[in-house]
Amino acid sequence: MSAPAPVKFRKIIHIDMDAFYASVEQRDFPEYRGKPLAVGGSPSGRGVVATASYEARKFGVRSAMSSRKAMQLCPDIVFVYPRFEVYKAVSAKIREIFYRYTDLIEPLSLDEAYLDVTEDKLQIGSALEIAAQIKKAIKDELNLTASAGISINKFVAKIASDINKPDGLTFIGPSKVENFINNLPVEKFFGVGKVTAEKMKNMQLFTGADLKKLTEDELVKHFGKTGHFYYKIVRGMDDREVQTHRETKSLGAEDTFQYDLENLEEMYKELDRIAVTVHNRLVKKQLKGRTVTLKIKFSDFTQITRNHSFNNPVGDLDTIIETVRQLLEKVNFEEKTVRLLGISLSNFGEPEIRSRKPRDPEQLELFT
Repeated sequence: MSAPAPVKFRKIIHIDMDAFYASVEQRDFPEYRGKPLAVGGSPSGRGVVATASYEARKFGVRSAMSSRKAMQLCPDIVFVYPRFEVYKAVSAKIREIFYRYTDLIEPLSLDEAYLDVTEDKLQIGSALEIAAQIKKAIKDELNLTASAGISINKFVAKIASDINKPDGLTFIGPSKVENFINNLPVEKFFGVGKVTAEKMKNMQLFTGADLKKLTEDELVKHFGKTGHFYYKIVRGMDDREVQTHRETKSLGAEDTFQYDLENLEEMYKELDRIAVTVHNRLVKKQLKGRTVTLKIKFSDFTQITRNHSFNNPVGDLDTIIETVRQLLEKVNFEEKTVRLLGISLSNFGEPEIRSRKPRDPEQLELFT
């Protein structure tokens, strides 16, 4: 009897640039180096942070944070206007480096991508060595740093890339995947937001190993259809291929609240917060959409959507907030309370590349 064929695992690399926009600014302008820097937002308090340098992150400044909050946390923070045409050009050069090793590349945004190097062009064979060479090329040729995660599937590779940031290189081999997932906090799993994480912890589910104790039926009972996904992912079952053509059809964010919302003021506040997240994602992907959609799920789990379409693509924060507020005001709540709100944009045109603007307060305020 012949021996069974050995299992052939994929070799997946996830590359994530370190504080990409801010790092490009600090590279190109020496006066910004070593200083807490925010790309996006403004000293007037308007707008949101697209990316914060690591010096700013030490103070708790994060992307999607309002300028006002960033200044409260870090009074010395420097705001700069984004140069998206530069970031796109740098991203293209990074992509050229990727193509030296594989044609199977799935960009997620300007600053991160999946690479399938199972069959690499240079026949290096080692995914870890390929990731190390890519990081070195990015550093030597572009004077920027990237973090890389390497594993047998996209899920583990993506999480691995975040472990030793910045300038990280983390390999989770086939024999290490099970232990890695067992020790992973539940909030690190896809689809587990704050509310779901809190629910899991109340059930004494803190890690992947804890989730693995539940049967698939039990996970579905407690978490709905997503339970099927949790069952597979805690066992390292992720068969998603690296997609070389990835088209964004819609982009949004939503949140399920710990307590049902009962009045418009509460809903306005939550929508404003969700809108900031949506806006930041639009900025990161350089997208604008013609259709803005409001999603509402009531306490009885019934769900509605309302949308408004524009003649020209929109993406600025003020327009998104104003539109969803107007849509909300037209909803007949019939004494129902709200457990979930969501905002999305769709019907995208070509990505917009903003031209360089003067660095003055008026121009900075326009970027919201």
